[in-house]
Amino acid sequence: MSAESLVPFGLLFTSLLLAGCSGPLSTLDPAGPAAASTAWLWWGMFAFSTLVLIVVVALWLYAIRRDPGEVGDQQAQRVQNRWIIGGGFVLPLVSITALLGFGIPMGHNMTPLAADEDVLRIDVTAHRWWWAVSYPNEGITLRDELHIPVGVPVHVHVTSEDVIHSFWVPRLAGKLDAIPGHTNVLRLEADETGTFQGRCAEFCGVGHAHMHFTVEAHAQEAFDEWLQQAAQDDD
Repeated sequence: MSAESLVPFGLLFTSLLLAGCSGPLSTLDPAGPAAASTAWLWWGMFAFSTLVLIVVVALWLYAIRRDPGEVGDQQAQRVQNRWIIGGGFVLPLVSITALLGFGIPMGHNMTPLAADEDVLRIDVTAHRWWWAVSYPNEGITLRDELHIPVGVPVHVHVTSEDVIHSFWVPRLAGKLDAIPGHTNVLRLEADETGTFQGRCAEFCGVGHAHMHFTVEAHAQEAFDEWLQQAAQDDD
């Protein structure tokens, strides 16, 4: 098969891969700073692992094709030691250092910050198999839906009423476990208006697959209007 005949297959394979990079549940189609950090971290790790794979394969091909010639025992031992030190110590150390240097700042964008103390608070309690949503300072209660303003960080306090669940809005933030008797806090922020799909990301029983929710991101003025109307409806 010629190289020219492989081009269509290559384009088809690439298009199939790229098809998974967008959509309502794609972590590679971020709509908020935390999700963008997750996407950049994924692409960075993907690029780094691809580079390591190429280097390892190149070394493997070189090793099976090279002519070792006549090598003395001492020289063979020195070569072996260099490979052990380089591949077994230096390479992992450099790799881990690079990933930590890249990943720690990204993780900072996903963590609630002390400077965010006055942000909107939303309490979310997971049940089998639905989500109870509460705005404690506004006296609003909802089911399976959250409303947030665009461009403003929101602290979502997540817990569970029964078993372990996991709160996840792929395009806005990472996953956060909902644990009975314990509250975890997630920093949620949207860069654009729209409806974002959320899921329970921890198997929790027969209704797990249908444990969905939505996050509606409003412009600030529209959110203020919704907040006022929802507070009146709950009275």
